[in-house]
Amino acid sequence: MLTPSEVTAPDADPAPDAYPTPGPSAKDAAAPGTAGPDLPRIVPRRHIGRWLAAAAALLAASMALNSVVRNQAFQWEVVGQYFTTAAVLDGLLLTLWLTGAVMVLGFLLGTVLAVMRLSHNPVLRTLSWGYVWIFRSTPLLVQLLLWFNIGALYPTLGLGIPYGPQFVTVKTVNLLGPTLTAVIGLTLHETAYAAEVIRGGILSVETGQTEAAQALGLSRHRTLRRIVIPQAMRSIVPTAGNMLIGTLKGTSIVSVLAVHDLLHSVQLIYNQTYQVIPLLMVATLWYLAVTTVLNVAQFYLERYYARGTARALPRTPLQRMRIRLTALRAWLHKATATDARAALGGERDGRGANRPGAG
Repeated sequence: MLTPSEVTAPDADPAPDAYPTPGPSAKDAAAPGTAGPDLPRIVPRRHIGRWLAAAAALLAASMALNSVVRNQAFQWEVVGQYFTTAAVLDGLLLTLWLTGAVMVLGFLLGTVLAVMRLSHNPVLRTLSWGYVWIFRSTPLLVQLLLWFNIGALYPTLGLGIPYGPQFVTVKTVNLLGPTLTAVIGLTLHETAYAAEVIRGGILSVETGQTEAAQALGLSRHRTLRRIVIPQAMRSIVPTAGNMLIGTLKGTSIVSVLAVHDLLHSVQLIYNQTYQVIPLLMVATLWYLAVTTVLNVAQFYLERYYARGTARALPRTPLQRMRIRLTALRAWLHKATATDARAALGGERDGRGANRPGAG
């Protein structure tokens, strides 16, 4: 006697596992982004707000650029006339020399202060902290004016026995000129910031690195020079790059001391010609050019010290340009191929319509 479960209708489909059917072949599969008979159509998400924000930003940027280029008050022909004059180039060279000297001396002294601040000696820690506190708490212009008028506080400087007789004395007025005063004032000011930058970079290195070096028997000096400092540079370089650019622009403040930097040279010219705006644009363009070069150098320096820490180094501007050109070339090739297929299909349809009996 058959049970109801054993009774099967003559037209019923077999069990799913009885006759397994092969899946769709690669030819029958629908192409990506297209809707097949059994596949849903994939629609990319539309970022309307993002495109509207980009369009508004481009519109604002184009309006600002148009107002600068077409404004006759800028007198761009005068800017081109004075852009490479001897006075402007001499001021630019002094600005670059002043920036380089201040950064080198500032970071050398800042390294000493950072090591003092991290020392176990309480006297060295206190002195380092006091220096940073004083020079970070007073404005740079005040410091420069104090150094410029140092002769009112110390008319003479001498070399001799502490609290005893002096063997060599020199008048401060004859010793400190405007340029040397600017170098001393800017260096002492930047040293305080450089010390904090270096100290923060050293503290960013994990203590396990130092412990491993001690386990290998390395001296403290060698551990600092060969292990700690190279790893700390990953944190030091970005901030140091910002300090370098800030120092380049901050050197313009020495114009109050009659130092013939870029800004002071431009001021001397427009005091004679009364062409203030175009001469200020000359200084602005030079600052922009030098800052751009420093930004590129900072990028490659950060990329150099990022080796071994990132899975892939950041792409250089040249590499990004090559990738974009390759993508643009592929898009143009795809677009031309699509147009060619459409034209070929239209030609075939036209031939079929002209044949006798077509339609």
